Amino acid sequence: MPSKRVTIIGGGIVGLATACKLSRRCPSVRVTVLEKEDKVCAHQSGHNSGVLHAGLYYKPGSLKARLAVSGVRELVAYCQQHNVPHEICGKLVVATDESEVPRLRDLHERGARNGLEGLRLLNRDQMREIEPHVGGVAALHVPQEGIVDYGRVCEAMRTEIESAGGSVLLGAEVTTLALRNGEWRIGTTAAEQAADFVINCAGLHCDRVSMLAGEKREVRIVPFRGEYYKIRPESQHLVRNLIYPVPDPQFPFLGVHFTRLIHGGIEAGPNAVLAFAREGYRKTDVKVGDLWDALTFSGLWRFLAKHKRMSWEELRRSFSKQLFCASLQRLVPEVRPEDLSPGGAGVRAQAMSPDGSLVQDFCLLRRPQALHVLNAPSPAATASLAIGEEIANLVASEF
Repeated sequence: MPSKRVTIIGGGIVGLATACKLSRRCPSVRVTVLEKEDKVCAHQSGHNSGVLHAGLYYKPGSLKARLAVSGVRELVAYCQQHNVPHEICGKLVVATDESEVPRLRDLHERGARNGLEGLRLLNRDQMREIEPHVGGVAALHVPQEGIVDYGRVCEAMRTEIESAGGSVLLGAEVTTLALRNGEWRIGTTAAEQAADFVINCAGLHCDRVSMLAGEKREVRIVPFRGEYYKIRPESQHLVRNLIYPVPDPQFPFLGVHFTRLIHGGIEAGPNAVLAFAREGYRKTDVKVGDLWDALTFSGLWRFLAKHKRMSWEELRRSFSKQLFCASLQRLVPEVRPEDLSPGGAGVRAQAMSPDGSLVQDFCLLRRPQALHVLNAPSPAATASLAIGEEIANLVASEF
């Protein structure tokens, strides 16, 4: 009986991790990863701050919570095995005033329910022993959080896939998908491919790939750009590791924070503004088709109506270093605008429903001879191997 052929669309960390897991689980399967860029890890996987998320924030029992908690442990072990730079340095989640303390306690309880170990609520003196320049009145110490080089993780995964007999094809953007006589015919910008099973891990374009496969696009990817500043070298003593705010339940994103990078330096951010291109890493990046796709989606307008104040404040902060710095000063009061220099940016592939709500959990859509990953924002990089295992469990019976 000939080997089954599985094609994974998308060479980001979720697609690569899925290929690794399938290769291990089903060694007779021929796995091919298609990536439209000339390298793996070109977009979300390579444009984040490199944090290893331990699973603190996510609703207990959700796919996110379960896969983040197991995923961070597995990814750390993977980094150790493949000599990928990483460090479990811990982080502080800071209550900037007394009104945030009840939410901090709730976060402590949620993290404990998710299985995090070593969580500690700290008073002002205790938290300043960990981060001497931090502001606020209380903090939650999360010792299992860390930092990593996700680019190196992806390269290690690519090597594993190819060593197991799989293929990673670059410059192969998928343009057509058709299931004919039990076989997928996949048109790409390189050459046509054939597969018995397709897994869509296309990230920023996953909804469009699902449409190519005949799915109705009930949720849509809306791209949000997150912009960062870097802390100038002479001021990097202000932050030792990771400093985060207490999440605001009225705010759909995490808020600006400080992150020490695995290869040195401190990053501050991100904000969250609508990107005018799905790969729009600069304010000037505009792709008419992407912008039209967002602006003609009723869900975006309902989202903006629901979050008018937040959206306006995020836009203002995008154009004002002073306002950006004022948000950072809630966590580290000593930081000044002159301490900040322009950093990079990432684009979050956020699935949004027609009612304007953000899809909070990971979303895996199983179909005959196909599986679509339709929502995998943060902490998907941390949870990538666990997501890959979940997918392998869902589809292994096919092979």
